[in-house]
Amino acid sequence: MPRVRIESFSVSLDGFGAGPEQSLDAPMGIGAGGLHGWAMETRTFRQMFGSDGGTTDVDDGFAQRGFCNVGAWILGRNMFGPVRGPWPDESWRGWWGDEPPYHVPVFVLTHHPRPPLAMAGDTTFHFVTDGLDAALALAREAAGDQDVRIGGGVETIRQALHARLVDEMHVAFSPVLLGRGENLFHGLDLPALGYAVTEHVPTAAATHIVFSRRED
Repeated sequence: MPRVRIESFSVSLDGFGAGPEQSLDAPMGIGAGGLHGWAMETRTFRQMFGSDGGTTDVDDGFAQRGFCNVGAWILGRNMFGPVRGPWPDESWRGWWGDEPPYHVPVFVLTHHPRPPLAMAGDTTFHFVTDGLDAALALAREAAGDQDVRIGGGVETIRQALHARLVDEMHVAFSPVLLGRGENLFHGLDLPALGYAVTEHVPTAAATHIVFSRRED
Protein backbone atom coordinates (compact mmCIF):
# COMPACT_ATOMS: atom_id res chain seq x y z
CA MET A 1 0.00 0.00 0.00
CA PRO A 2 1.44 3.44 -0.89
CA ARG A 3 2.83 5.34 2.08
CA VAL A 4 3.65 8.90 3.05
CA ARG A 5 7.31 9.09 4.05
CA ILE A 6 9.88 11.53 5.34
CA GLU A 7 13.43 10.51 4.49
CA SER A 8 16.94 11.70 5.33
CA PHE A 9 15.72 14.74 7.24
CA SER A 10 18.72 16.08 9.14
CA VAL A 11 18.41 17.69 12.56
CA SER A 12 20.89 18.90 15.14
CA LEU A 13 21.33 17.12 18.45
CA ASP A 14 19.13 19.79 20.04
CA GLY A 15 16.36 19.13 17.51
CA PHE A 16 16.70 21.95 15.00
CA GLY A 17 16.05 21.17 11.34
CA ALA A 18 17.02 24.67 10.17
CA GLY A 19 18.90 27.59 11.62
CA PRO A 20 17.69 31.18 11.91
CA GLU A 21 17.62 33.77 9.12
CA GLN A 22 17.35 31.54 6.07
CA SER A 23 18.44 33.33 2.90
CA LEU A 24 19.91 32.83 -0.55
CA ASP A 25 23.39 32.72 0.99
CA ALA A 26 22.31 30.51 3.92
CA PRO A 27 19.42 28.38 2.63
CA MET A 28 19.32 26.24 5.77
CA GLY A 29 19.80 29.21 8.10
CA ILE A 30 22.85 30.53 9.92
CA GLY A 31 25.09 27.80 11.29
CA ALA A 32 23.13 24.92 9.79
CA GLY A 33 25.58 23.88 7.10
CA GLY A 34 26.82 20.95 9.16
CA LEU A 35 23.40 19.32 9.39
CA HIS A 36 23.88 17.51 6.09
CA GLY A 37 27.52 16.55 6.41
CA TRP A 38 26.62 12.86 6.71
CA ALA A 39 24.67 12.94 3.45
CA MET A 40 27.03 15.00 1.32
CA GLU A 41 29.74 12.36 1.60
CA THR A 42 27.55 9.50 0.32
CA ARG A 43 27.64 8.18 -3.22
CA THR A 44 23.88 8.69 -3.52
CA PHE A 45 24.02 12.41 -2.85
CA ARG A 46 27.20 12.99 -4.80
CA GLN A 47 25.67 11.35 -7.87
CA MET A 48 22.57 13.49 -7.42
CA PHE A 49 24.69 16.59 -7.84
CA GLY A 50 26.80 15.26 -10.69
CA SER A 51 29.91 14.19 -8.76
CA ASP A 52 31.76 10.89 -8.66
CA GLY A 53 32.85 8.82 -5.70
CA GLY A 54 31.36 8.96 -2.24
CA THR A 55 30.85 6.48 0.56
CA THR A 56 28.82 3.30 0.18
CA ASP A 57 28.36 2.60 3.88
CA VAL A 58 25.34 2.70 6.21
CA ASP A 59 24.83 6.43 5.66
CA ASP A 60 24.63 5.84 1.92
CA GLY A 61 22.17 3.02 2.49
CA PHE A 62 19.78 5.36 4.27
CA ALA A 63 20.23 8.02 1.60
CA GLN A 64 19.62 5.52 -1.19
CA ARG A 65 16.51 3.95 0.26
CA GLY A 66 14.96 7.39 0.63
CA PHE A 67 14.58 7.57 -3.16
CA CYS A 68 13.18 4.06 -3.65
CA ASN A 69 9.55 3.76 -4.74
CA VAL A 70 8.87 7.52 -4.56
CA GLY A 71 6.29 8.68 -7.10
CA ALA A 72 5.77 12.29 -5.95
CA TRP A 73 7.15 14.82 -3.49
CA ILE A 74 5.69 17.57 -1.31
CA LEU A 75 7.83 20.58 -0.38
CA GLY A 76 7.17 23.65 1.69
CA ARG A 77 7.81 26.87 -0.17
CA ASN A 78 11.04 27.56 1.72
CA MET A 79 12.40 24.27 0.37
CA PHE A 80 11.81 25.52 -3.17
CA GLY A 81 13.50 28.87 -2.73
CA PRO A 82 14.16 31.97 -0.61
CA VAL A 83 11.51 34.17 -2.25
CA ARG A 84 8.88 35.41 0.21
CA GLY A 85 5.42 36.86 -0.43
CA PRO A 86 3.92 37.13 -3.92
CA TRP A 87 6.15 35.84 -6.72
CA PRO A 88 7.75 38.94 -8.28
CA ASP A 89 8.25 36.98 -11.49
CA GLU A 90 9.04 33.42 -12.59
CA SER A 91 12.82 33.79 -12.69
CA TRP A 92 13.44 31.69 -9.56
CA ARG A 93 13.45 28.05 -10.63
CA GLY A 94 14.74 26.31 -7.51
CA TRP A 95 18.09 25.56 -5.88
CA TRP A 96 19.09 22.71 -8.18
CA GLY A 97 19.86 24.09 -11.63
CA ASP A 98 18.14 22.95 -14.81
CA GLU A 99 17.75 19.32 -13.72
CA PRO A 100 16.50 18.93 -10.13
CA PRO A 101 17.10 15.59 -8.37
CA TYR A 102 13.42 14.61 -8.04
CA HIS A 103 12.48 13.19 -11.49
CA VAL A 104 8.79 12.99 -10.49
CA PRO A 105 6.04 15.57 -9.87
CA VAL A 106 6.74 17.89 -6.92
CA PHE A 107 3.95 19.77 -5.14
CA VAL A 108 5.08 23.02 -3.50
CA LEU A 109 2.96 24.57 -0.73
CA THR A 110 2.47 28.30 -1.18
CA HIS A 111 -0.08 31.04 -0.55
CA HIS A 112 0.62 32.60 -3.94
CA PRO A 113 -0.36 31.05 -7.29
CA ARG A 114 2.19 30.27 -9.94
CA PRO A 115 1.96 28.18 -13.14
CA PRO A 116 3.53 24.70 -13.13
CA LEU A 117 7.25 24.67 -13.83
CA ALA A 118 8.53 21.81 -16.00
CA MET A 119 12.25 21.08 -15.65
CA ALA A 120 14.69 18.66 -17.24
CA GLY A 121 14.68 15.07 -16.01
CA ASP A 122 10.88 14.70 -15.65
CA THR A 123 10.57 17.03 -12.65
CA THR A 124 7.56 19.35 -12.72
CA PHE A 125 6.88 21.72 -9.83
CA HIS A 126 3.18 22.29 -9.12
CA PHE A 127 2.34 25.18 -6.80
CA VAL A 128 -0.54 24.38 -4.46
CA THR A 129 -2.40 27.18 -2.68
CA ASP A 130 -5.07 25.08 -0.94
CA GLY A 131 -2.93 23.62 1.84
CA LEU A 132 -1.29 20.35 2.78
CA ASP A 133 -4.36 18.14 2.43
CA ALA A 134 -4.92 19.33 -1.13
CA ALA A 135 -1.23 18.85 -1.98
CA LEU A 136 -1.29 15.34 -0.54
CA ALA A 137 -4.35 14.40 -2.56
CA LEU A 138 -2.66 15.61 -5.75
CA ALA A 139 0.61 13.90 -4.85
CA ARG A 140 -1.11 10.59 -4.14
CA GLU A 141 -2.90 10.75 -7.47
CA ALA A 142 0.37 11.52 -9.27
CA ALA A 143 2.28 8.80 -7.41
CA GLY A 144 -0.21 6.04 -8.16
CA ASP A 145 1.06 2.83 -6.57
CA GLN A 146 4.24 4.50 -5.33
CA ASP A 147 4.91 6.46 -2.14
CA VAL A 148 4.73 10.19 -1.48
CA ARG A 149 7.83 11.75 0.11
CA ILE A 150 7.55 14.94 2.14
CA GLY A 151 10.85 16.73 1.82
CA GLY A 152 10.30 19.49 4.39
CA GLY A 153 10.82 22.04 5.66
CA VAL A 154 10.32 21.85 9.39
CA GLU A 155 6.89 23.48 9.54
CA THR A 156 5.53 21.28 6.75
CA ILE A 157 6.75 18.14 8.51
CA ARG A 158 5.35 19.28 11.86
CA GLN A 159 1.98 19.93 10.25
CA ALA A 160 1.96 16.50 8.63
CA LEU A 161 2.90 14.80 11.91
CA HIS A 162 0.23 16.67 13.86
CA ALA A 163 -2.34 15.43 11.35
CA ARG A 164 -0.93 11.87 11.54
CA LEU A 165 -0.43 11.86 7.77
CA VAL A 166 3.09 10.43 7.93
CA ASP A 167 3.50 6.65 7.92
CA GLU A 168 7.28 6.59 8.39
CA MET A 169 9.91 9.21 9.17
CA HIS A 170 13.69 8.83 8.96
CA VAL A 171 15.58 11.49 10.88
CA ALA A 172 19.37 11.76 10.82
CA PHE A 173 20.71 13.38 13.99
CA SER A 174 23.93 15.16 13.07
CA PRO A 175 26.60 15.79 15.75
CA VAL A 176 26.11 19.57 15.78
CA LEU A 177 24.31 22.03 18.07
CA LEU A 178 22.40 25.02 16.71
CA GLY A 179 20.78 26.48 19.83
CA ARG A 180 18.11 28.30 17.84
CA GLY A 181 16.19 28.07 14.61
CA GLU A 182 13.28 25.80 13.69
CA ASN A 183 12.86 22.95 16.16
CA LEU A 184 11.29 19.85 14.65
CA PHE A 185 10.00 18.36 17.90
CA HIS A 186 8.89 21.37 19.94
CA GLY A 187 5.34 20.76 21.18
CA LEU A 188 5.01 17.44 19.37
CA ASP A 189 3.87 14.48 21.48
CA LEU A 190 4.93 11.74 19.10
CA PRO A 191 3.79 8.79 21.28
CA ALA A 192 0.34 10.36 21.67
CA LEU A 193 0.20 10.77 17.89
CA GLY A 194 0.92 7.06 17.50
CA TYR A 195 4.62 7.18 16.59
CA ALA A 196 7.31 4.90 17.96
CA VAL A 197 10.99 4.30 17.19
CA THR A 198 11.29 1.23 14.99
CA GLU A 199 14.95 1.50 13.95
CA HIS A 200 18.04 3.27 15.21
CA VAL A 201 21.51 2.97 13.73
CA PRO A 202 24.52 5.05 14.83
CA THR A 203 27.37 5.82 12.44
CA ALA A 204 30.44 8.01 12.72
CA ALA A 205 28.62 10.84 10.92
CA ALA A 206 25.04 10.63 12.25
CA THR A 207 22.53 8.66 14.27
CA HIS A 208 19.69 7.40 12.09
CA ILE A 209 16.28 7.08 13.75
CA VAL A 210 13.18 5.73 12.02
CA PHE A 211 9.77 6.55 13.50
CA SER A 212 6.72 4.56 12.35
CA ARG A 213 3.05 5.27 12.95
CA ARG A 214 1.05 2.41 14.40
CA GLU A 215 -1.92 1.15 12.45
CA ASP A 216 -5.30 2.32 13.78
